Amino acid sequence: MSRLRDIYKNEIVDAMMKKFGYKNVLEVPKLHKIVVNMGVGEAKENAKILDSAIADMQIITGQKAIPCKAKKSVANFKIREGMPIGCKTTLRGEKMYEFADRLINLALPRVRDFRGVNPNAFDGRGNYALGLKEQLIFPEIEYDKIDKVRGMDVIFVTTAHTDEEARELLRLFNMPFAS
Repeated sequence: MSRLRDIYKNEIVDAMMKKFGYKNVLEVPKLHKIVVNMGVGEAKENAKILDSAIADMQIITGQKAIPCKAKKSVANFKIREGMPIGCKTTLRGEKMYEFADRLINLALPRVRDFRGVNPNAFDGRGNYALGLKEQLIFPEIEYDKIDKVRGMDVIFVTTAHTDEEARELLRLFNMPFAS
């Protein structure tokens, strides 16, 4: 069992019940899933680029990524409907907690000039979006083996109803919010 899941079961539930006055343990918000998304615009010229992006994401998340296809044709970007232009993976359960632990405690501190993540990137329904500029911050990625530096979006989907509840939940998971 991952360390974050143990912390959630023991400490976070108690802290959240005290702060928000929940009467039942099942009212306490929890992490539902983490979605990792990588847009690969260059894949329209070369399909091998998408394969390397999927391989990178598989190393980072420990789960196979699926390619995402364009929903609409956009002439300015030379994209037709149905072209593969990105990849994503959805983490749940043990893999989700493992990934969150590695992201918060290993990867984010490795970001250059890191001052914390944006505390205002909540969507109003208790979900948090985090953009990463490069995949090199994860220790699993070998610098010599990557062909191009790519960014990714990491979305934390919670069962919280408000941003305040979700912010407190992620803060208790030791998410380094900027002051």
